[in-house]
Amino acid sequence: MRTTDLSELAAFDAVARHRNFRRAAEERGVTASAISHAVSNLEARIGIRLLNRTTRSVSLTDAGSMLIAQLSPAFGDIGSALDALNQFRDTPFGKVRINAPNSVAPFVFRSVLGPVIAQNPNLELEIVATDRLVDIVEEGFDAGIRLGESLRDGMTAVKIKPRLRFAVVGSPAYFEQHALPKSPADLHQHVCIRNIYPNGKAYPWEFSRAGKIIEFEPNGPLSLDDHELMVEAALSGVCLAYVWEERARPYIADGRLTECLASWSAPEDWLYLYYPTRKYLSAGVRVLIEALRV
Repeated sequence: MRTTDLSELAAFDAVARHRNFRRAAEERGVTASAISHAVSNLEARIGIRLLNRTTRSVSLTDAGSMLIAQLSPAFGDIGSALDALNQFRDTPFGKVRINAPNSVAPFVFRSVLGPVIAQNPNLELEIVATDRLVDIVEEGFDAGIRLGESLRDGMTAVKIKPRLRFAVVGSPAYFEQHALPKSPADLHQHVCIRNIYPNGKAYPWEFSRAGKIIEFEPNGPLSLDDHELMVEAALSGVCLAYVWEERARPYIADGRLTECLASWSAPEDWLYLYYPTRKYLSAGVRVLIEALRV
């Protein structure tokens, strides 16, 4: 088989996994037109259509599904073989792609990025931070970071630092106009931000007392999916925000925000780095796990 054959198969493999030429091109480090050209060449040479293409979607033909079922393990074996060469290097080599929630990524990586990069100069680390729930397999990530309840079956999870908790905060100007809430029930009398996921689905503010979880669902005029924006809104003095405590801590420390209902705060949540159970764990991912694990 010619070298170009393997390159075309790799292009097809990327498109089949992402169901998208642009994302496949980003993974391969080439243009979308180059990926399309490679797949078209492959189809022309074997005389079989592997992909159904429309202006809005890409799907596999029956032939394409059969081919990718056999290609995927083969490319996995190739990746494992190349990664095994790391034992002959002083440090791991290659790219590691990680997905993490935007709301917690700064707290997870701020103390480890410097040491990991300094100690592993041949490692290329790509971190994509988004609060959108991502299928790490479909989108070509080696691993992801999430709270435990959002992990799906077929994933191996490793508990990592830090452990985070939510806090309810408001500005002194807000509390000049409103009494400090003494229980979650009092929040019905306050202007509270609705926390939403990027898909628009809201999630409740959670509290805990005597082992019982209490949920409060705000119905205020402001809905946000970004914790930085939530903090900014609270600083403006018009509402209360429910955010990661670490994100609000500097403002609490200098008096620009006041935390309330601290005794009702739900227990701290553990974060997990997770990866497909059946996927070979590269040396680069192992380095990151060791830097982050509890």
